[in-house]
Amino acid sequence: MKTYKAYIFDFDYTLVDSSRGIVTCFRQVLGRHGYSAVTDMDIKRTIGRTLEESFSILTGVSAADVLAGYKREYVKEADTYMTANTFFLPETVEVLEALKQRKAVIGIVSTKYRYRILDLLEKEGQSSLVDFIVGNEDVKAAKPNPEGLLCAIGRAGCDKAEVLYIGDSVVDAQTAQAGGTDFVGVLHGMTTRGELEAYPHCGIVSDLRGIL
Repeated sequence: MKTYKAYIFDFDYTLVDSSRGIVTCFRQVLGRHGYSAVTDMDIKRTIGRTLEESFSILTGVSAADVLAGYKREYVKEADTYMTANTFFLPETVEVLEALKQRKAVIGIVSTKYRYRILDLLEKEGQSSLVDFIVGNEDVKAAKPNPEGLLCAIGRAGCDKAEVLYIGDSVVDAQTAQAGGTDFVGVLHGMTTRGELEAYPHCGIVSDLRGIL
């Protein structure tokens, strides 16, 4: 695979498995409002979307004020449950260290809040492996709008042709396409190879070692 100057990663299901924390937080909020029929798999399939989109999909609610309320409740729950229930995927540190040895710039673009990602990196003692994070609080429009990715490219100081974006979902594939960068899909999440292959890509890999 081509070597790039900058590698920009999605976070959930790309670098980490946060599904336990995400499911726990959704369950707290959904249960509080009587949505008992939603399954863990239903919740996991929304990972990578904004909280408002996820709650709308899971509940059928479209009222912006109600969804904003659910989001506030989720964020409060996440303060308790998220970092403790988020774990690096087995190869993540190995791959990031290898990219650092190549002098590559490493960034993260996520719908998750930047401070939440920093919490995990600090807990794991791995803050030095990432050069910057573009989180939900840093953009006006969430993925697949390319605002966050374009911000990351600017911070990396690279041309688009020198950047690889890596993610696990159709939303990530759409983001790379909209941002004009190369894309590699990783099969850690709930999205299938076929779903990712429907979008422009340089590769679909079973784990992150495939980008090395």
